[in-house]
Amino acid sequence: MKEFDWRKPTVQMLGRWQPWHAGHRALFERSIAKTGQVCIMIRDCQGWNDSNPFDFKQVSARIKRDLDPLYQGQYQIMLVPNIVNITYGRDVGYKIEQETFDESITNISATKIRKEMGLE
Repeated sequence: MKEFDWRKPTVQMLGRWQPWHAGHRALFERSIAKTGQVCIMIRDCQGWNDSNPFDFKQVSARIKRDLDPLYQGQYQIMLVPNIVNITYGRDVGYKIEQETFDESITNISATKIRKEMGLE
């Protein structure tokens, strides 16, 4: 099993992941291809509005079920505040990139998934 290296270049994925779904998995797979490891940051936003029914434990468990054992040791999950803005002042050694996908991935809706789960 690979071991996460805290000093190695790493891709950050910040999100609510309410719930983690195939579109998130596709983003993860693109991310891990860049550096070989990913830090998945879960925004602490349960109850912030009706679109966030899951707590950190529920979200992280769902992510782990999907990614382990194939990617075990290649990612870390961490709880972060409800970050709503990301700013930086100059070139500080990292990039902020938006990934684009085909319609089959782009059209996945966490809102629809939550409705199908009876949560909205």
